[in-house]
Amino acid sequence: MKFQVLSLISHSPHPLTGELPSAAERFEDVIEVGVTAERLGYDAYAVGERHAGAFLSSSPTVVLGALAARTSRIRLLTGVTVVAILDPVRVAEDYATLDQISRGRIELVVGKGAEAGHFDLFGLDESRQWDLQREKYELLRRLWDEENVDWEGEFRPSLKNVTTVPRPYAGAPRVWHGSATSLNSPELAAKHGDPLFTANAVQPRSAYASLIGHYRERFEAYGHDPARAHVAAGSGGLLIADSAEQAVARYKELYEAKVAQTFRPDLEGRAGYNTPFRTIEDAIADGPQLIGSPQQIIDKILGYHEVYGHDLQSISVDGFGLSRGEQTETLQRFAEEIAPVVRRAAPSTLWDTL
Repeated sequence: MKFQVLSLISHSPHPLTGELPSAAERFEDVIEVGVTAERLGYDAYAVGERHAGAFLSSSPTVVLGALAARTSRIRLLTGVTVVAILDPVRVAEDYATLDQISRGRIELVVGKGAEAGHFDLFGLDESRQWDLQREKYELLRRLWDEENVDWEGEFRPSLKNVTTVPRPYAGAPRVWHGSATSLNSPELAAKHGDPLFTANAVQPRSAYASLIGHYRERFEAYGHDPARAHVAAGSGGLLIADSAEQAVARYKELYEAKVAQTFRPDLEGRAGYNTPFRTIEDAIADGPQLIGSPQQIIDKILGYHEVYGHDLQSISVDGFGLSRGEQTETLQRFAEEIAPVVRRAAPSTLWDTL
């Protein structure tokens, strides 16, 4: 198993104290935690992209550029690049530039995004989101794989003899497809022989298992080698204590206040937005959240691995309002007490040849 740290760069008042750090402080936290993740031996660090809501991640390329300058080994991912609302030419240029600066450490996770407001913001029809996603991803793929591209499509002007610059560092970066609720992303990933990154953040395990099962079935049906069907899985946040009882005592009020703070009544009943695990006890027992003792978290990750067969586990430590010191402590405990056990029990060859 490989391990990634993800930040969506959330920016909302602390769910208990109401304190709100400045934007500059949040960006500093994200960059310093990324540097810490490399020092602690994590395999990847990812920055999300949101254009609406209580987030500061509208320009992930800028944040990843800062991280590229401060790190030398850790792979840098997105989570997700909302390609459906972006110009693929701009995406190709920006991330190839980052790929050069980082000397080949960039990988994209593309998706249509989990925030309901960004299609209106960019003047796009949300009902066409999957058409936008497919066309723009397939153009991005061509721009990285080919030079002197001729292209015609529905959602942007045609291209004639176009070669985007710079070119990627050593061939096209790997592109994962982010999947939360729909079979569209697993289908697109399978068609092109790309890896799948399932959100595994809000819904029950069976919902994500269904998406992954569809992906693996279609991956082989399209004629790709099943051994290349890499899968990654997110999590709904990481909170570690010495025991389940201590986890509940320490984090119950914080966890449940955060659930209440992020609840969206306007999206009630719409899959992928409001967690059904409203209490910390429910989250520990059945949710994707990694909360509890090190052994409980090990057991939960390996339980997911039995169902998902995933190569990469993503964790997040900044979504509940933990201080930078608490985030560092959490990452260190995970790196020392949890990651080695899971790596031995579920080895993966992902990135081993890079």
